[in-house]
Amino acid sequence: MLTSKQRAFLKGLSNKVNTTFQIGKGGLSDNQISELEILLEKHELVKIHVLENSLEDPRSVCEEVASRIDGCEPVFVIGKRFVIYKQ
Repeated sequence: MLTSKQRAFLKGLSNKVNTTFQIGKGGLSDNQISELEILLEKHELVKIHVLENSLEDPRSVCEEVASRIDGCEPVFVIGKRFVIYKQ
C-alpha cells in the first residue's frame, strides 16, 4: 500500500512518462494483462489510456488491473488516463 507521499512522488514522476498502453472497446483481456506485467517489469511506472470508444470506466479498469497483477498499485486516475506502479 502506497502512502500519500509516495503516491505524490510517483504522480510527479509520471508527468514525464508517455502513455505506453491503450485499452480499447474490447476491454481488458488476459493477453493485455500479461503485456502489462512485462511493461511493469521493465519500467515500474506505466501510464495507460482508456480509449473514447471503450465502454469501460477508467477507475474500474485501474482497480481490475491492480487486483489481477501481484504487487501492482494504482497511483491515480485522471479523466481517461491512469497510472499504475509495481516495484
